Order: sequence, then C-alpha cells, then structure tokens
Amino acid sequence: MKLLYFAWLREKTGVQNEDVSIPDGVSTVADLIKWQISRGGGYAEAFADTSLIRVAVNQEHVSFEHTVDHKDEIAFFPPMTGG
Repeated sequence: MKLLYFAWLREKTGVQNEDVSIPDGVSTVADLIKWQISRGGGYAEAFADTSLIRVAVNQEHVSFEHTVDHKDEIAFFPPMTGG
C-alpha cells in the first residue's frame, strides 16, 4: 500500500510517502488510522485528532468507513479551505 502525507501530516510523520505492508485486520480507513497511531512517534501525533484529517483512496475522497486494499494509494491531508 502506498501512503501519502500532505501539509502538517507530512511534517509530523517525517515522511512524504511510503510503501507499507498493512497487518491483517486492517480493512478500513479507520483501521488504517488506528494502525498508524500504534506506530508511535510522529504517526501517533499526526493521527491523534481524526477530526482534522481527510483521506482519499486512489484519488477519491472517502469516509473513514471506506474499505482499503493492499494495492491502494491512500492520501492523508488536512481539511481544505476555500478562498
């Protein structure tokens, strides 16, 4: 699975993108976020407040209940503002 991090999520995790093998039991975006938190350090800090996180799976905005697959590209980013 390819994970992409944008804005302050990238700063807190310390990575722009990474390829990971997700553990068994991770089947939704919510599960993936819980796993990210369990990684500790900057990941735990970046994903501590999920109300500040938006996600796209394969470049489509989705909810945290959306299912994920090991072949997916998952992007995490803060809410966008208009202007």
